[in-house]
Amino acid sequence: MESRAEIRRRMRRQRRQLCLRERTQAARRLAAVLRRSRLYRHSRHIAGYWAVDGEIDLNPFLQHAHQDGRAIYLPALSRGPSRKLRFHRFHPGAPLRVNRFGIPEPVPRPSNQIACRRLDLVLLPLVAFDRQGHRLGMGGGFYDRAFASLRQWRGRWRHPQLLGVAFSFQSIAELRAEPWDVPLAGVATERGLIRCSQRMARSVATTADNLFAQTGRA
Repeated sequence: MESRAEIRRRMRRQRRQLCLRERTQAARRLAAVLRRSRLYRHSRHIAGYWAVDGEIDLNPFLQHAHQDGRAIYLPALSRGPSRKLRFHRFHPGAPLRVNRFGIPEPVPRPSNQIACRRLDLVLLPLVAFDRQGHRLGMGGGFYDRAFASLRQWRGRWRHPQLLGVAFSFQSIAELRAEPWDVPLAGVATERGLIRCSQRMARSVATTADNLFAQTGRA
């Protein structure tokens, strides 16, 4: 069985090998999948990400969401040793700065920051996922720390909904869960929306059941 490090290397290599045409088509299809979903229609405050390292591009969706009147946020790393992930308002075309990992992010100001609990939908980048809601990221643990409190909410867990975003080939049969992992409610790919059913995430099932009723489900 592959280790998490081996899966990470294989998936990162595979997504970097996609040609421009494949990336562009996948990004457009992903935007359509997300905009069709009831999960999107029920969300006003949406956090996305800036694609790097071959990740599927979220910008076509973010442009549409902005035009639809949604409030869009991107993650920004706090300075210093705390390594906290915070979310700041993003307007397409606004200047971005590059963080220590080379990832563009909004210039953080208290006036454009939103508390995690006020977000309706968070779109998370990932390296690999399974249909039980386990996500393999880049290994920094930033999202797990940012949303660690969700593991304690149980039946009160309604916002935000955590939706992974990936190419469809990044799905694997099973990922070993770590104690600090925050489970996903689902994953969006260029082929459709996948609702995850994980015992850690049962508390979101009632909310997610209705929100995931949409066409184009994978």
